[in-house]
Amino acid sequence: QVQMVESGGGLVQAGGSLRLSCVASRTIFSINPMGWYRQAPGKQRQLVATITTGGRTNYADSVKGRFTISRDNAKNTVYLQMNSLRPEDTAVYYCAAGISPNYWGQGTRVTVSP
Repeated sequence: QVQMVESGGGLVQAGGSLRLSCVASRTIFSINPMGWYRQAPGKQRQLVATITTGGRTNYADSVKGRFTISRDNAKNTVYLQMNSLRPEDTAVYYCAAGISPNYWGQGTRVTVSP
């Protein structure tokens, strides 16, 4: 069973910031691209950002310039720094590993109040 533990979600006012963290097992983290996805109430799960094992990143247009994905290989951890948060960013955020992705975290809820 893959261990992926997310943290950092919570309630924040519009314009504020949150930093999400996801710790994965070493065997998964070391060979897989990692990503963050989100699912708003009543909507489909969508890509937020991805990062390859080499550190190349991609972002959804809606978060470009506001969110930053990064990874710390020594800590088997992927981060999502979220700045200038908007109410439309409200969603459950999921950590994922692999290109499918093959593995998912349990999700952490982010709520942005107006």
